[in-house]
Amino acid sequence: MKFAHACIESLATVLPEEIWSSAQIEERLRPLYERLKLPAGRLELMTGIKERRMWAAGTRPSEASAKAGRAVLQRSAFKPDQVEAFMHCAVSRDMLEPATASFAHHMIGLGPHAHLFDVSNACLGFLNGLVTLGAMIDAGQIRCGMVVAGENGRPLVDQTIQHLLTAPLDRNAIKPFFANLTIGSGAVAAILCHEDMLPAGPKHRLRAGACLAATQHSELCQGDTSGQGLQMETDSEQLLLAGVEVAKETWRLFEQETGWTRATPDHLICHQVGSTHRRKLYETVGLDLAKDFSTFDTLGNTGSAALPTALALAVDRGNVKTGDKVALLGIGSGINSLMLAVEW
Repeated sequence: MKFAHACIESLATVLPEEIWSSAQIEERLRPLYERLKLPAGRLELMTGIKERRMWAAGTRPSEASAKAGRAVLQRSAFKPDQVEAFMHCAVSRDMLEPATASFAHHMIGLGPHAHLFDVSNACLGFLNGLVTLGAMIDAGQIRCGMVVAGENGRPLVDQTIQHLLTAPLDRNAIKPFFANLTIGSGAVAAILCHEDMLPAGPKHRLRAGACLAATQHSELCQGDTSGQGLQMETDSEQLLLAGVEVAKETWRLFEQETGWTRATPDHLICHQVGSTHRRKLYETVGLDLAKDFSTFDTLGNTGSAALPTALALAVDRGNVKTGDKVALLGIGSGINSLMLAVEW
């Protein structure tokens, strides 16, 4: 896939104030740890995640998305009624119907003529939103659009802790729930537009990308609603092995589509899962770990918001500068992989 005219006009992330350390989560799980004789500190040791952030209890995903939407408009030269397409692209949703985008659209104050809908694809949703807006812009359907992802991991982590404390599980039986404890919360938003709407000078261009599906692995990570809460079970070891192999093949397609090589990107940003995943991914694909920008150590895995949040923070902190080439290495349960080339 290639893009001719789509540019990222503005990008913003909003993070919750409440911090949950891995040590605090383990303290809540003390009865389980004592019963199974698990060593304290294993959660951070195995994942590299020191802490994650959580929205206040009762926060809806639409509220998180709206916070990011309002934040990106504050950075943008566009007015709310200029946004012609709006997508909520998170794993988290308020309900099945109506679209969570409807609630967020109203809270942000966007105009009535915006084409709006939800995009759901595990941790790839935001990147799928970028691709969709880029295609709509290149096709002449719209001139300006916004994509948001408001992820709320609190209900899943709370319910997982409760389940681990009350169910009669042994060491093997707790493994499918371990990945749940890495989840955090956050929100991010981007405004894309046609290059003609931007002033003269450097532009943040969406250039090209490649995708690959390996749906024979769709059973390795599955999440769903359970009563009033959430549940998710993950075969973390097999998901890691299968995922990095899919990423390796996607990178090969990415090089063909973009003309880039492993040496081309100035920066690499992958989906934020943990230290083991990052190391294995870069080793398998053959990429330079020194070019990586990660946030998982302090934010955990924030689903669809994870990768674009890392990009937003890399830009805000001056790591990504004007003219830099950035490879966005997306991967999500399913398994699906999507990699995008951005020239900042």
